[in-house]
Amino acid sequence: MDTPVIFDRKAVRLHRDRSAGRQNTLLPVLEAATDRLLDRLDDMTRSFSCALDIGGRGITQQRLAARGICTVSTDLSPRLVSQSGGMRVCADEEWLPFAPHSFDLVIANLSLHWVNDLPGALTQIRHILRPDGLFLASMPILPTLRPLRTALEAAELALCDGVSPHISPFPTQQSCAQLMQRTGFALPVIDTERLDLRYRSLAGLLTDLRAAGETNALTQRNRGIAPRLLFPAAAVELETSEAENFAMPLHMAILSGWAPAPTQPVPLQPGQFEHSLHDALTQADATPKPTK
Repeated sequence: MDTPVIFDRKAVRLHRDRSAGRQNTLLPVLEAATDRLLDRLDDMTRSFSCALDIGGRGITQQRLAARGICTVSTDLSPRLVSQSGGMRVCADEEWLPFAPHSFDLVIANLSLHWVNDLPGALTQIRHILRPDGLFLASMPILPTLRPLRTALEAAELALCDGVSPHISPFPTQQSCAQLMQRTGFALPVIDTERLDLRYRSLAGLLTDLRAAGETNALTQRNRGIAPRLLFPAAAVELETSEAENFAMPLHMAILSGWAPAPTQPVPLQPGQFEHSLHDALTQADATPKPTK
């Protein structure tokens, strides 16, 4: 079965190339997202010797180097990957050029949501991990950018005969969990983080999206010039509240999973339990209650 081509990968690369010189304006947001992701490493007792950083914009590599972890950085954009220190490779996340069992840690920080074949990319990541190696990633999930999507759709319906896609389709937390199980990671864990961002104007939000390389790269996007009043009308939709700014939070799923290994704990199969739930509840009910 052919993988549907949802994203124009050439446009994704061009957007990331153009963002390379602008991302300093977003450093507080990018650093906060990176730190929240890598906090998970500090909760672990084991150490890692060789990591792959996928699309970390130089920030992830710096944080891993500070932890003493040798890191290879990769990105679809040659300009962005050049901002990473140490070893670096310009490569497509859909075709990772690494041998099996090359790394004991793979980090993907807000970099996999423009991949067409996400199950295939995660399967490749599992293969390049050593047994019992860790995959750790962050990914935007719904309802990220939902207010912007709603405002653009309302404005376009008022001005045109229909709507065209402007915002990337984000997954849900549940679909991320299903994806990790489908691609064979052991002991998967999915939790969420939220960065509360606020903007005074739609223009400021669009400027930040361009600086992050996160503008429209959908294959079905309208290639023509947008109606002159589209963005002013969308701005009216977003800026109608009495507050001086509007909320546009970034919701992230934090994905973690391990490459399978014989030494990992295995959940018991049905019927393998030593004690039944019925007996445990019966004993709990029979326990004398303390008196006052």
